[in-house]
Amino acid sequence: MDRIKLEGMEFSGCHGCLPVEKEVAQRFLVDVSLSLSLLAAGRDDDPAETVDYAAVFTTVQEIVEGPAVSLIETLAERIAGAIFMKFSRVEKVRVAVHKPQAPLPGKFEDVSVILVRQRS
Repeated sequence: MDRIKLEGMEFSGCHGCLPVEKEVAQRFLVDVSLSLSLLAAGRDDDPAETVDYAAVFTTVQEIVEGPAVSLIETLAERIAGAIFMKFSRVEKVRVAVHKPQAPLPGKFEDVSVILVRQRS
């Protein structure tokens, strides 16, 4: 399998378990790695043989900037599901959702959830 990666996509959303997190937007970063065959795309220089990076970005953006959820685990699952639904060429997806401003009682760089899903 070949891979396409979109890293460091930044969005604003109202996700979290605390009431204030559902009211005040925070910064979320998302990394997506898509596994698929790129042989035909590379050989034939044919955009129809790959996935549209802008469409992947927009798909992720709609989810993160959409309705509030309590868990970044839920965001990651929704992103993975939407990618499989919209991009039939993708066989496997790795999604990382970062919440660098999570309300933790101390100094930290990042909190993230990483999941890997394969088309069944």
